[in-house]
Amino acid sequence: MTQPSFATHEVFNQSPPLEDVDLFAADRPLVDAVRANGGAAAEQELSAFGRHWGSAAMAERGRIANENTPKLRTFDAKGNRRDQVEFHPAYHELMAHSAHAGVHNSTWTTDGKPAGDAAEVIRAAKFYIASQVETGHLCPITMTRASVAALAMQPDLLARVMPVLSTKSYDPSFAPWWEKRGMTLGMGMTEKQGGTDVRANMTRAVRDGNAYRITGHKWFMSAPMCDAFLVLAQAEGGLTCFFMPRFAPDGSVNAIQFQRLKDKLGNRSNASSEVEFVGAHAEAVGEEGKGIRTIIQMVQLTRQDCAIASAGLMRSGLAQALHHARHRSVFQKHLADQPLMQAVLSDMALHVEATVALVMRLCQAFDRAHQVAREANYMRLLTPAIKYWVCKSAPAFLYEAMECLGGNGYVEDGILARHFRESPVNAIWEGSGNVMCLDVLRALAREPEAAAHVLMHLRAETSGLPGVGDALAFIDKAFRRQDSERVARLAVEKLALLAATAALNVVSRRHAELFAATRLATSHASMYGAVELESADVRALLERALP
Repeated sequence: MTQPSFATHEVFNQSPPLEDVDLFAADRPLVDAVRANGGAAAEQELSAFGRHWGSAAMAERGRIANENTPKLRTFDAKGNRRDQVEFHPAYHELMAHSAHAGVHNSTWTTDGKPAGDAAEVIRAAKFYIASQVETGHLCPITMTRASVAALAMQPDLLARVMPVLSTKSYDPSFAPWWEKRGMTLGMGMTEKQGGTDVRANMTRAVRDGNAYRITGHKWFMSAPMCDAFLVLAQAEGGLTCFFMPRFAPDGSVNAIQFQRLKDKLGNRSNASSEVEFVGAHAEAVGEEGKGIRTIIQMVQLTRQDCAIASAGLMRSGLAQALHHARHRSVFQKHLADQPLMQAVLSDMALHVEATVALVMRLCQAFDRAHQVAREANYMRLLTPAIKYWVCKSAPAFLYEAMECLGGNGYVEDGILARHFRESPVNAIWEGSGNVMCLDVLRALAREPEAAAHVLMHLRAETSGLPGVGDALAFIDKAFRRQDSERVARLAVEKLALLAATAALNVVSRRHAELFAATRLATSHASMYGAVELESADVRALLERALP
């Protein structure tokens, strides 16, 4: 039905919604990065996924899920504890669509082994696309996928869980996990007094037959309606990882008492909670005292997803900005034809090209790590470096995208305001910037030869590109310093930029040259568009970004 016109004016010179598009096929850098990293065989599957998630219906679900935030129901009408979180149906629909596509489990076989081939790359492409539509629901999706790596430390438990976790069904019912069609897992690590320093945790675990009873709290426990959680607690043998289900083995509700939901800047569709355990039933995962070693297997994968999601947010920001600029006229010309706007958008496009090439290269390393030592070394050294650079790039990038739309970018009616509020979280969760830098330093200290081999291969993969020699020399010198922490941020950033240049060089030699020239040979200006690119390069970057 046609809407009546305004009495005073007609609406024109506004960009139409960017929807009902194929978010895979319309993204040439993504298509090429997937192809370069072994995922070419899945292009039809990814295009179908891109069309589905690029639909107006999925965009609407994302909007509604964020406007109707989760609610904690601590008690029922008679005063009995419920400890349930209610979500809008749009959230459950998003979860169901992601689960149906295997975003929560497709990197594993049905018995919990790495799926191999290009499973990580293909699944990452889906995660990257879904994050452009709605990011909050991906928190339980990523934790469920990553939990398998930790559960592998307890093979008998993994064997019991996988028949339910490996399905492509989403089952939001509040019931014991073993009775459900599918399940999700969350994680609880940090406490009020320690935060990142989980060795300071005070939550206690006491043996109860073959299981444990856990008493204590968690300051952040995400996705509280998951069917089970991996938590850290102090057992007799030290800090240990535990599998804590929502229901005890006898079918009663486990003693997990949610205190409140966090009121977060972004990530609004997803619930994050404060919780107390009052003698809650749990099973050990791995040996007592080896909790950090066990759960870090999961954390490595969640960090990978943080980088993928941030890359997806930036891609969406670029697409929204470029789409608007092509439809909006100012001073008798489309914004996209204005030289200043072209400079901004092409510089942003170059950043996204390098970012998507880098995260897909990292995913290829995850695919091959269990077979190729070089890829395992790349994964261990570069996961924290890549998370650091990609995730910390997102807020400033998305602000620039908002500015391209002017006031339309700043209001909550559009998606960019939500993306902007979402953008800091991936740099903060799963290890903040300083923690990532320290992890790179630890990797260098523990395996200096392996790290040297990674740098040697990066040198070969970037041979002849501007600024590479100076960057490598700085990285080597910085990491050899006794006080390397003082320059760790700069060195880790240069390491990530070098890795991005190498990854982009496989996809597009010309764009790798441009990226190296503007990021390695010189320090990139603090604002996008403050670089000079040739007109032909500007046109090529923008056409690849959004045909």
